[in-house]
Amino acid sequence: MKTLLLAAAAALFASPSAAIAQPASDPLAAAIAADMPGLMGIYRDLHAHPELSFQEVRSAGIMAQAARAAGFEVTEKVGRTGIVAVLRNGPGPTVLIRADMDGLPVAEQTGLAYASKQRGVSTAGVESGIMHACGHDTHMTAWIETARLMAARKAEWSGTLVMIGQPAEEVGLGAREMLKDGLYARFPKPDYALAFHDTPELPSGVVGAAKGWALANVDSLDLLVKGVGGHGAYPQTTKDPIVLASAIVMKLQTLSSREISPLDPVVVTVGSFHAGTKHNIISDHAKLELTVRSYSDETRAKLIDGIKRIARGEAIASGVPENLMPEVTVLEPHTRATWNSPEFTEEAIAALKEKMGQDRATIVPPVMGGEDFGEFRRADEDRIKSVIFWVGGSPVEKIAAAKAGGPSLPSLHSPFWAPEADKVIASGSRALVLTALRLMAK
Repeated sequence: MKTLLLAAAAALFASPSAAIAQPASDPLAAAIAADMPGLMGIYRDLHAHPELSFQEVRSAGIMAQAARAAGFEVTEKVGRTGIVAVLRNGPGPTVLIRADMDGLPVAEQTGLAYASKQRGVSTAGVESGIMHACGHDTHMTAWIETARLMAARKAEWSGTLVMIGQPAEEVGLGAREMLKDGLYARFPKPDYALAFHDTPELPSGVVGAAKGWALANVDSLDLLVKGVGGHGAYPQTTKDPIVLASAIVMKLQTLSSREISPLDPVVVTVGSFHAGTKHNIISDHAKLELTVRSYSDETRAKLIDGIKRIARGEAIASGVPENLMPEVTVLEPHTRATWNSPEFTEEAIAALKEKMGQDRATIVPPVMGGEDFGEFRRADEDRIKSVIFWVGGSPVEKIAAAKAGGPSLPSLHSPFWAPEADKVIASGSRALVLTALRLMAK
């Protein structure tokens, strides 16, 4: 993700002066600029009070109150802590706009005056600090501004606007919970679905989108490798699970290098390897934890089947008896890949270039991160067209320095990630409003 998006940023901007050039002002941009002091107050409050997945009661309340004040019909507690705000404005298409709400179990280290000091217990039962280390506070603030701007411009569009505050994106459950709770049965089903996500890899305020696959399938797998333990001085009496697990780790790399087309990106990473208790004891098991990334459902299935086959095959080659074959557990739910409707995405970026400036919107490569926004399109793939935009949050000089070998940019989920929030909020809300107005124009 980092290299590709930095390359895209470099292609966009040949010099720092070009990077900060802004298009001529228009009424929408002027309205957002006028609202920015109040929006930054909302942002700082949300940033200082993050909530973990399925605990977003306060955040949802702030969004619900803002939507009601703008004239929306608001329903709370959809999908546990989600909200749905509907504004009906005559005949026409239905457009869904989503913002995610949850923070992460990360102790903030940005040094901001309004840095989070919140602590809580995650769904995994771990007590920790809480931080909006993925920028969902900018998403919520831009969502509020989008609701206000669309309500104020009802004379310019016709159709139905459905705005949702989604819980639990960070654990890949929120979108499914809202759909399971009747999102498309209780509320108008969309023709189009829109969202944005901040990124450190694009200059502040620049909007990007990938055509087709945008974000990946994300699977977590547990691999238990069994053996026969014993004394380290008498290895011939054992079946060493560390040697076997090491062979499995090395062989897994052939899934991407020899079994999947090089034109079909995949990732198989062993992030955790635990075995043994003492120098001179050969353990009877090793535990591995894997993250597996792919795009298509077919490739995902091939990777998982391959992991199971390789683990079993290496165990047989090591002489492990049948009753000690490795156990592979695929943890559910997994996050499914997000698809940006290609023609729709291209049209959306072209329109944003025209309105925001040629250097403020671009097509970017897909990434291997995960996002459950894609569930809203998957629920009715034949009907719904969707796009999730990236909105840059890093000063262009910091991007240039990182590209030149200087300090690296804080990533999403970093305790140091602090985007230029005003620029993210301004461009994110502007991109959403411009796209929605184009889709529902009278």
